[in-house]
Amino acid sequence: MWVWALLPIFLAIGGAVGIWAVFGMAVANGTVNITEEFPYISTCGTYNPQSCVFAQIVNVCSFLVIWVVVLRFQQIRDFGQNSKVNIASLVLGFISALGISILGNFQQSVVIGAHLFGAFLAFFVGVAYFWLQVWLTYKTEPRQDRRWVGPVRIVLCSVCTVLILTMSVLHKTGFRSSAAVCEWLAVMVFFFLFGLFGAEFRHIDCHRLTVQKQDCGKPQGSNGVLGVNEIA
Repeated sequence: MWVWALLPIFLAIGGAVGIWAVFGMAVANGTVNITEEFPYISTCGTYNPQSCVFAQIVNVCSFLVIWVVVLRFQQIRDFGQNSKVNIASLVLGFISALGISILGNFQQSVVIGAHLFGAFLAFFVGVAYFWLQVWLTYKTEPRQDRRWVGPVRIVLCSVCTVLILTMSVLHKTGFRSSAAVCEWLAVMVFFFLFGLFGAEFRHIDCHRLTVQKQDCGKPQGSNGVLGVNEIA
């Protein structure tokens, strides 16, 4: 089932192409003027008609992020690393996905408070999720990819952290164009980080749903258990 490796790759490529398409639409119809200042991603997606496209792209990406996060959690657990760090990464991944959905559906020109809250969850919680993945990379299988996946993930997480902090400082000090450039670069790095999961997902051999039937003689109320197993 190496096909699971295509899921994070599709998320990375599709998401990147999608937001750049929104940028192109915004420039083409004149809702942003790149000669005055370089726009934030949210600025490109806040006006019609590209706001509808932007919201849809963000919703799809949010769904795929949840899917990737769950698969990665299950893969790590099936390799025997059923730790609190893995559970924490699952929670942070869900929160980040929620933030992605919020920032895409609450445009900054309409509900700026909700939009900024979603951006905080998406960026800051998202980078925390990937730092936990760095730790889990060196604690779990597959070992054959660790030599290159680990260092690449560390570099990308470091770059993403610096970009997010720099973006926040530049935005608060009024350097909007520079902050917007940092935002675009940070999002591209995020997509690279998600795409990197493809290296680990290619080791997933199968993904199945099993049902344990209730045995005769068991007390009433001890229902069958649904479990999702991945074998790598």
